[in-house]
Amino acid sequence: MERFELNILGCGSALPTTRHFPSSQVLNLRDKLYMIDCGEGTQMQLRSMHLNFNRLNQIFISHLHGDHCFGLPGLLSTLGLLGRTGELVVHAHPDARTVFGPVLDYFCRELPYSVRFNAVDPYKSELVYEDRTVKVYSIPLKHRIPTCGYLFRELPKSPHIIREMIDFYKIPVKQIAQIKDGADFITGDGTVVPNRQLTCPAKSPKKYAYCSDTAYCEKIIPIIEGVDLLFHEATFCEADLIRAKETFHSSARQAAMIAEKAGVGQLVLGHFSARYPDNSVLLEEAKAIFPETILAYEGQVIKL
Repeated sequence: MERFELNILGCGSALPTTRHFPSSQVLNLRDKLYMIDCGEGTQMQLRSMHLNFNRLNQIFISHLHGDHCFGLPGLLSTLGLLGRTGELVVHAHPDARTVFGPVLDYFCRELPYSVRFNAVDPYKSELVYEDRTVKVYSIPLKHRIPTCGYLFRELPKSPHIIREMIDFYKIPVKQIAQIKDGADFITGDGTVVPNRQLTCPAKSPKKYAYCSDTAYCEKIIPIIEGVDLLFHEATFCEADLIRAKETFHSSARQAAMIAEKAGVGQLVLGHFSARYPDNSVLLEEAKAIFPETILAYEGQVIKL
């Protein structure tokens, strides 16, 4: 089975604790790795979760608060020490090149590979990146500084070949690719065998949305509607809603309301404030609104 897995490297907020690393996660899609945010300790978490550094080519940064990007210079340096040669692309706010360029020029001037910063407009939803596996769109969020989440839409896979039918009609190997692309098969006597008899549909493409950091924002609902998995920040519980509003963060209840209104398959809460010694209070609050809710934790692998 082809992979579509979310790896949680860090799910804490601004203050690192002994329980949580700052924000970072890796989406493993058909053995390609896509990193989302890169807080302190990210490269150590990559090692502890046995993720292959060499499969990482795209990094998506939500915003330029330290708990989401302070791990970036160290990771880029380590990749150079590991002998990386292929280009690495960092998708982030246009200021990212201004912020990290001097750091890389000073500490990483002899990198054996190139780092390219792709400017992302945090104020509109648009296609940020695509390859043969996935399309990635930005999601404008509501925070103290320009911030965007990311929507990963898996591209449709080719239909599955029904081996028994291929053998029955003795279809040449060279025609298999055409049949997977939708072609019918014509036998030697001119009989047309419809494609639907030779193939069965592949599983529906998966969709994953990452929304951190943000205050409650219903404008994102049309963008994330129907995703299989939603990661939404839940920095505070409802009892601390005043603080959430002051800092442009969400409560667990608000995250669940977004998940319910968007009709998502499953909600993952993260970006936990250090003030809560037990995050179960956040889970209980969210599940009262949206039962299909789980808590993120370091080392977690969520399979879609």
